[in-house]
Amino acid sequence: MNYMEQLKKNEAFSGPEGPVVLVIMDGVGIGKNPETDYVKIANTPNLDWLKENAIYTEVAAHGRAAGLPDDGDMGNSEVGHNAIGCGRVFDQGAALVRNAINTGSMYEGEVWKKVTGNVKDKDSTLHFLGLCSDGNVHSNLEHFEAMVKQAKADGIKKIRLHALIDGRDVPPTSALEYVERIENFLAEMNADGTVDYCVASGGGRQNITMDRYDANWPMIEAGWKTHVKAEGRMFASMKEAVEVFRSENEGILDQDLPPFVIERDGAPVGPIVDGDSVILFNFRGDRALEITKAFEAQELSEFPRGPKPDVLYAGMMQYDGDLGVPELFLVAPPAIDRTMSEYLSNAGVKQFAISETQKFGHVTYFFNGNNSGKFETETWKEVPSDVCPFENAPRMKAAEITDEVVAAIKGGEYKFIRLNFPNGDMVGHTGVFEAVKVAVEAVDEGVGRIMEALKETGGIMVCSADHGNSDDMCALDKKTGEIKLDENGKPQPKTAHSLNPVPVFVYDPSDAAHAEKADVEKPGIANLAATCITLLGYEAPEDYTPSLVTVG
Repeated sequence: MNYMEQLKKNEAFSGPEGPVVLVIMDGVGIGKNPETDYVKIANTPNLDWLKENAIYTEVAAHGRAAGLPDDGDMGNSEVGHNAIGCGRVFDQGAALVRNAINTGSMYEGEVWKKVTGNVKDKDSTLHFLGLCSDGNVHSNLEHFEAMVKQAKADGIKKIRLHALIDGRDVPPTSALEYVERIENFLAEMNADGTVDYCVASGGGRQNITMDRYDANWPMIEAGWKTHVKAEGRMFASMKEAVEVFRSENEGILDQDLPPFVIERDGAPVGPIVDGDSVILFNFRGDRALEITKAFEAQELSEFPRGPKPDVLYAGMMQYDGDLGVPELFLVAPPAIDRTMSEYLSNAGVKQFAISETQKFGHVTYFFNGNNSGKFETETWKEVPSDVCPFENAPRMKAAEITDEVVAAIKGGEYKFIRLNFPNGDMVGHTGVFEAVKVAVEAVDEGVGRIMEALKETGGIMVCSADHGNSDDMCALDKKTGEIKLDENGKPQPKTAHSLNPVPVFVYDPSDAAHAEKADVEKPGIANLAATCITLLGYEAPEDYTPSLVTVG
């Protein structure tokens, strides 16, 4: 990295006596509907007090403010932490992939030609594996459809889709809408009789294949058996699989649907075998790394993989630039440089980053611009997450994270502390209303304890979120705006992220910074970096989005 400039000291304010603490309340936004806003419904005395007494503003955390294609796109934790950590907005996965497809640059690239050429040379199968929705958080079905059309134009005769069912970034029981779209599309591709394209396997994204942070490798093993070995319960179609699983498991959400294999004449239609090519068309990295390792690692200790098939494997993007994973990828990720962590490290500011497993990579890797290595002055701490449904333990590890943060505040070693409370997002995705309420209350308790520790030490807190979720928990009728009800007359849960803004509270109990709210045009979560740098007693880099406060 080529950093010529250093942070300049702020002549108006040299920094607080204690640390600056950045609290990221994952999935805690500002709802528009009090009946569906479980942040508002929860008992949150500390957040309520901050809104009335601290410096308060609201910032955008979705769409263009997070580097996504347009303002109809939900924010997510990956792009949110990128923006928070680097202080600027970079075009992110969805926008980069769309541009590469629209311009044709993807198909002109060496990797596309290598993957398709391998299939043509060996008269083998091109497999697509990925999340089949238009949620635009991990993937987009439009990308799959565009690549299949190009593959047909390029002369690929046999394609198999290994379909991961969403229900998390889209409505929780919307699977059949996407199944119909997929089956109609493949039928259209097959209509002239020149190709054989079909679904080969699948399952719910929280059941197989899309684990992250090494939290649950049995999910990857289940995905490997399903997609690669074609082992498991067989059905004639994806539609049949979804309908049967729903009839057998009342109230099951799409994300939890069991794995399935598609058969034709009693045999699976699409095991992945030597000579094939595989494209993982998810563009987001966190839930792509483990299945990528299963395809690429020569030796694998996490589960008994068996012989590694000799396939040509490519990711939609490179999911970890430091590790060079995967080796082949179709679209280059954003080149994020000059993050806040690096600037602070160059300035000698000791930093502490902490979360539990579910969001540890976000507050470290993604926060540091998709960089898996620590900067010189950083210390990272991971609190192991429980492996259980989040609605069963909605407090998660909020208390343990807070214990560590309070100790770090009082210890005096670190001048900048950043943490992520995952509760509002991870429990928000379950759609279990009472659990979400408990989750938000656990976060509020943690914030209150951090406030007390900062009061004792003369520190400052910047408390915000990466995107909304718990603030928008019920599906609404698009025409009437009324809450949709299920067949039992109960509100239908909404498990996706929201398009709502997120709060920013700046709490300086000793008034050391004499901070005041700055007049910032169209503020977004990227403004948090300059805000923290300013409160630490430095001037933010000129090209960072500006601080939300003035000091001195």
